Amino acid sequence: MMDDLDLGFDEQDRGEKGKHRRGAVRKRKGGSGGGGGRGKTVLALLLALVLLGGIGGGAFYGFDRIQSYFVTPDYDGVGTGEVTVEIKQGALIADMADALVTAGVVKSAKAFIEAAEANARSKNIQPGTYKLRKQMSGESAVTAMLDLKNRIVNGITIPEGRTAKNIYKLLSEKTKIPVKDFEAAAKDPIARGVPDWWFKRTDDKKVKPSIEGFLYPDTYEIPPKATAESIIELMVENFLSVAGEMEFADRVQKERKISPYEALIVASLAQAEAGRKEDLGKVARVAYNRAYGEFPCNCLEMDVTVNYYLELTGQDTKTSAEMTREELLDTKNPYSRKLRGMIPTPINNPGKDAMAGAMDPPVGKWLWFVAVDKKGTTEFAETYDEQLKNEAKARENGVI
Repeated sequence: MMDDLDLGFDEQDRGEKGKHRRGAVRKRKGGSGGGGGRGKTVLALLLALVLLGGIGGGAFYGFDRIQSYFVTPDYDGVGTGEVTVEIKQGALIADMADALVTAGVVKSAKAFIEAAEANARSKNIQPGTYKLRKQMSGESAVTAMLDLKNRIVNGITIPEGRTAKNIYKLLSEKTKIPVKDFEAAAKDPIARGVPDWWFKRTDDKKVKPSIEGFLYPDTYEIPPKATAESIIELMVENFLSVAGEMEFADRVQKERKISPYEALIVASLAQAEAGRKEDLGKVARVAYNRAYGEFPCNCLEMDVTVNYYLELTGQDTKTSAEMTREELLDTKNPYSRKLRGMIPTPINNPGKDAMAGAMDPPVGKWLWFVAVDKKGTTEFAETYDEQLKNEAKARENGVI
């Protein structure tokens, strides 16, 4: 049978004797010693290649299986996007790993388990809801879950641009801690963690420290035994962390030539006045141009400052159209539209984008602005004539 296949693997070793033998076989079958042998050899080579290919494919598949067994499947880096994951009461590390795989946070349960085993602090991971990212490495997921800022159990979101008085109400509704407790805790901002240098100004105006501006808008987890003091301190700490990452204080002193506190006031004005995110920097520039530039009265002339004073003194806020001439021109109001220079304090608690706009506003000589449609589109003007044209456009669109 082997002779019939005539694979010819040992052609060279057989020598002349082998050649004569194969010739004799062909003669008995009536064949010649020519092309028939070459055809069988080609067929044999094809069969060999197929066989080797099959072995190679199987070997590759086997290697892949073996490699995945010994090398833990894992993503690189801190991931992208955002996803919330619930870790239930009594969950073990393996249960947490399964929940993270299901949510697309980690590539494999093994990646998270190994990272947790390598981190002694992993035993401190608590049940609750976590704000994480998609496709994180196991190590990054463990680190994120140990960071309390990513854990939302008794969470509350503080929107951008809310006043301290409004924030106290939101916090009281969530925690059942009386508003008066928050007001009492906030009376001494320095005791709550605001460094005293924040309350210095370059315009020589006297500063009465206020918590306004330092209650950073974000989503917070309120611990079960939280107090008014601890909650305010948590928000102040968050503000300082964000401001530090932005290099806010250093940059405004170097680039704007003003104190960080004055820039924070401008950020709050931009947060209150801008209808769209892209206008925050321009509104900040208008505030700088009016208070420190060539504006005739060097006053802000912004109705939002009047409204802040009304809220601060327990009165109802009003739209610009509802404000009386006396309210608009009242110079006894410390937040008067006609007050020369910058107002005493921020008028709300601005977010990061508003702070960025105040820190690095676009270059421009704008002194006026007005929303010209109900979408919030805002037109900016360098001259009062331009402003009047923009106001006419706003009236046509039923905005003012």
